[in-house]
Amino acid sequence: MKPTTRGNLAAVVTGALATALAAATPAAAAGSVPAPVPLGGVSQSLGIPVPEASLDVPLLTPGTPDGPRYTTGRLLPEGILPQVPVGGALPGADLHAPLPRLLGEGYDHLDIDAPASGLHTLGPGLDLDAPLTQPDPHDFGLPGLKAPEAGLLAPAVRTVADAGLGADSGR
Repeated sequence: MKPTTRGNLAAVVTGALATALAAATPAAAAGSVPAPVPLGGVSQSLGIPVPEASLDVPLLTPGTPDGPRYTTGRLLPEGILPQVPVGGALPGADLHAPLPRLLGEGYDHLDIDAPASGLHTLGPGLDLDAPLTQPDPHDFGLPGLKAPEAGLLAPAVRTVADAGLGADSGR
């Protein structure tokens, strides 16, 4: 292979890679990737209109957990097993389905639009404390006894889902 051919091939591959990465960046920022459902062939083979569908596939991105926090009066840090945040989106769907008219010819349409909506979660965490106090200088530096503490940090989910249903005639 000539050096100019190799150079041209490298330029084409680099350009294609840059284009793919540039196209993927907004999708990753949005939290979901649109995925059309190809039903055109079914419509052509059956000779009738079929629904048009498009789905939004969520991209989940884990976040950085808050590390354990040391506080006075405890031997072990608070949040010994921290909660891990995960962000993404709920799956979305867009459906446009033809409905045959009962009287007359033609079709009406039913539209369902459920856009992908943001999703923020926190995984469960664990909080423990030892059954000993900090060393006491008045007791020759020995720790005292206390009741052990154990707590489960509950998971959390935060989202706002939205959907729309509509019908129209014609097309």
